[in-house]
This record gives sequence, structure tokens and C-alpha cells, in this order.
Amino acid sequence: MDSDTRQLRERIIERLQTVVDPETGADVWRMRLVEDLSVSEDGQVSYVFRPSSPLCPIAVPLALAIQHAVGQLPEVRSQRIQVKDFIEAELLTELLNS
Repeated sequence: MDSDTRQLRERIIERLQTVVDPETGADVWRMRLVEDLSVSEDGQVSYVFRPSSPLCPIAVPLALAIQHAVGQLPEVRSQRIQVKDFIEAELLTELLNS
């Protein structure tokens, strides 16, 4: 990973730390709700979003907030998000990547 890619990854993590789970008051990065963060040299970002429970009532708004926060960085060209361990994981993954 080159220096620019590493810096972008760090900036993405900083953005993820601004997304707070309203039920716990903790950010999604610290809660490890976002995993397997990968950043390519051309600004393609991929990660897994794993809600805190399979029936998490705020999974959809939280996923959208994460996507929005990461997308605010001009160097991010695209995002590939996979949702896991959620009752509607397939549907939410499709929604986020459409």
C-alpha cells in the first residue's frame, strides 16, 4: 500500500469515527461494526458492515450514514459494501451498492 492509499485509509477511519450508534453512544469503528476495510490506489473502497445484532433496528440508517461519511471524501471513487449477520443482509447490500 503506497503512502497516498495509506493516508486515504486513515482519513476513512476518521470519517467512520464520526458515525455514532445512538443506542450505545460509541462510533462504528470502535464498535467494530465496520471490518475488512480495503482501499485501492484508485480510490475504490470496500468493507463489511456487521450490525450489532441480526435484528438491529437501526441497521439501515446506520449503514446509510456510514456510506455517506465515507463518500464525503473526494478521493473515494466508489464503495463496495457487504452487509453480514443481519436478517435483511442481502437486500441491504443490494440497496447500498446500487
